Amino acid sequence: MQCVRSGSDIMIKDKGARHQASRFGVVVIGRNEFRYLRECLESIRPVTERVVYVDSGSTDGSIKLAESLGVLIVSLDMSLPFTAGRARNEGLACLRKKWPEIDFVQFVDGDCQIDPDWFDHAINALDRDKNLGAVCGRLRERYPEASIYNRLCDFEWDTPIGPVKACGGNSMMRVNLLEQVTGFNPLLIAGEEPELCFRIRAQGWGIRRLDAEMALHDAAITRFSQWWRRSTRSGHAYAEGAILHGRTVERHNIRQVRSCLFWGFIVPAITVVGFIGSWFSKACLIMLAVVVFAYLSMFVRIYRELRQRNYTIADTLWYALFCILGKLPGCIGVLMCWVNRRLRRQTSLIEYKDCGGPIRE
Repeated sequence: MQCVRSGSDIMIKDKGARHQASRFGVVVIGRNEFRYLRECLESIRPVTERVVYVDSGSTDGSIKLAESLGVLIVSLDMSLPFTAGRARNEGLACLRKKWPEIDFVQFVDGDCQIDPDWFDHAINALDRDKNLGAVCGRLRERYPEASIYNRLCDFEWDTPIGPVKACGGNSMMRVNLLEQVTGFNPLLIAGEEPELCFRIRAQGWGIRRLDAEMALHDAAITRFSQWWRRSTRSGHAYAEGAILHGRTVERHNIRQVRSCLFWGFIVPAITVVGFIGSWFSKACLIMLAVVVFAYLSMFVRIYRELRQRNYTIADTLWYALFCILGKLPGCIGVLMCWVNRRLRRQTSLIEYKDCGGPIRE
């Protein structure tokens, strides 16, 4: 496929590629992603002109940059609560209004750069299997060497190839299916993709992780506090998903919520009681030993699972350690969700990335 750039317009000369490009559109969402947005949009525009950028109150020149690259822009009304699900829904509505003939939509976060061959892999997979509703590929961390937290994200995204229960924010889906399930839940502050995928599977559709490179992503987590907030957000997402669908046969997210509560609250509480009581009681000392053994057993189990996937010993040790540590902020996220639900209060966004950056012309 050969592309010729003319100003902000990109023309696709290959006839087959042009046919494929007419079948899908792309929705990019972002806020203050100027430092990544150019690479994101330029990885898409050579393949298709059907691109909508949804901006949620950027102050760093993101909108001006998107305009210069010739994409449609949706500026969200920030007087309403912002969620990624709401942004994707509005982007899809704009895409369908402009190009009603599209069959598929690719959702992309503004801090990602799409692999040039991904679109063909995704469309071909959806064409081969008419029961597939959504597909995703390998999402890789752009700078895994920048911090241990970035490397942890890269491990997290290295999911098994084949049928999966959910895909992340970067995935291709059938447009008619999204309309059938009424799109993303705009009220969820996190975990909107697994919740949508639950409803997709409930309608009898499949979701697959393809053996193909999909995108590069910059987690940009360099501090423990960022990792903590991200883990808190995950716990909140588990709790919201369980509230919505936990009573179904699948018991959606119930295991994850229980794990956060058990390892993030009950076991630490027993540990504290056992440590204090061990000075006075042999029974408390035994209880403390049992807790330590439980943590070690969990650590060894995670370690063995990852070693079977050929990770290095050092990376496996770090991942196992942070899986255990993450139960505490995860538990906080669960409790935060429950308390706010009880008080009928909307939880504000739990953001972990430092938005913005130097504006580059």
